[in-house]
Amino acid sequence: MKKYLRATLFWPMLALIVLLIPVTLFAQKHAEGPSSATATFTNFNEKGEQVTRFSCAGEAIDAHDGEIALFDGMYYLYGTSYDCGFQWGKKDAPFCGFKVYSSRDMVSWTDRGFLFDAAKPVWQTRCNGATYGCFRPHVIFNKKTSLYILWINVYDNRVGFRVFTAKNPTGPFTEVAEPRLAVNADSPVAGLNNGDHDTFVDDDGTAYVAYTDWRTKGTIVIEKLNPDYLSGTGVHVKAVTTGNTEAPSLFKRGSKYYITYSDPNCGYCSGTGTSYKTAASPLGPWSEGISISNNSCGGQPSFVSPIKLPSGVIYLYGSDLWNNAAKNEALANYYWAPLSFADDGAIQPMICLQTVTIPVKQGIKKKALSAELDNTSGLEGFRTHGDIRKGTWRSQSFVAKRSGLLNRVSFTTFKNGDPDAALLLEIYAASDAGIPEGQPLSSAVVAAGSVGWAANYITVEPKCRVTAGRSYTIVLKSNTTSGFYGFAFNDGLKDEGRKSAYSTDGGHTYAVDERRTLMFQTYVREAMK
Repeated sequence: MKKYLRATLFWPMLALIVLLIPVTLFAQKHAEGPSSATATFTNFNEKGEQVTRFSCAGEAIDAHDGEIALFDGMYYLYGTSYDCGFQWGKKDAPFCGFKVYSSRDMVSWTDRGFLFDAAKPVWQTRCNGATYGCFRPHVIFNKKTSLYILWINVYDNRVGFRVFTAKNPTGPFTEVAEPRLAVNADSPVAGLNNGDHDTFVDDDGTAYVAYTDWRTKGTIVIEKLNPDYLSGTGVHVKAVTTGNTEAPSLFKRGSKYYITYSDPNCGYCSGTGTSYKTAASPLGPWSEGISISNNSCGGQPSFVSPIKLPSGVIYLYGSDLWNNAAKNEALANYYWAPLSFADDGAIQPMICLQTVTIPVKQGIKKKALSAELDNTSGLEGFRTHGDIRKGTWRSQSFVAKRSGLLNRVSFTTFKNGDPDAALLLEIYAASDAGIPEGQPLSSAVVAAGSVGWAANYITVEPKCRVTAGRSYTIVLKSNTTSGFYGFAFNDGLKDEGRKSAYSTDGGHTYAVDERRTLMFQTYVREAMK
């Protein structure tokens, strides 16, 4: 269950120091074959600050409280979307649905869309802000039925879950009959019965669901599923934890079973603990709990996924880096890193890693860039901030590399607090310091309704001419008095003639921040010679 609570835990100084050290992790000490390669993903920048992960299309990854699964050599990231403006506890907030992204290296992600159509009235009724919401999509594969099985946590029925099937890991998923579970089967409909869960398939094909029993104030239950993985069998163990826990992850390493969980439960907290227990069987008996982190590297634990790699198996831990129940949790980031184990199988205390490098089966071929691409800030190492409103403008300058028609401009933005006015994107000639000069060369109105809550590219077509070697600037402004628009920025890129500036008096004066680059792309159609 997701609740408005403020975190009371802070990062230990030791963890902050370790954050500054890039660390390379390999699953086991095996030699890699000639076709192997590595991929590195980033959790924090060199200052220890969270960074936003973007898809290949320049859109912030918007899949929260889910998991990463590996099917047939492809990674799939499943999670709850917040881009349409979902807010827990806001009655008129829409339900955005569940998204899935795919990747071959956990670095370059492709948006594969929604698992099912959440815009239908039935799903808005079940999952919008007037309810407790719908969360935690988990997908497993059933070899006997050749179907992918999706379990989600809901609060509109008695059991607390709904189940779907699909022929492909990206869906579309079709709902089947409500599952049956042993715990809280006689509780009121649409109450706080069963919550946060995980699904797990054992080596022999037997599947289990681990879920939170809210009637006992957050103890965890593990129940065996039937052969089609669509419902429980009634065979279960209660009180795996003693209470005040949630977000379980069930997995196996060797002959030992593990369950990690949020300890204590603290939905939307940016810093709650992670503990674990072990057993010789999914149904226990389970050991005493052991803490491996008091803040989950700034978030709340979400998943542990066993990932088979060329060099062995890693157990990838993930936490959601929530913003303490801020209005816009679409901006929440992620922490991903393999767990480390001692010789006796104990999970070692977590060290919060800035970067993680893993071996992959083959290198990833980058897509060819558009021939018209003239300037780009790139996608790596960016953070988000919002302050564009009436009187406060932001600008990003660039030096045209070729002469011709400025055909397209893409700029990363998002909204927060329901702006009551559109966003205006203008192109100006600029001084060498990046300050706008004269009248706008082009102006485009971006309706508030076309800007999402996640940080995504908006693209306009200025159709104005630029000259190679001259400076121009993109200006974003709005007359909104309710809420604001935001941007993505990186303070660690090379200058390359780019200057970021801002105005707090409606464009009369500007202050330049030469360290900062806002996320953008420009495309120029070269003039005919």
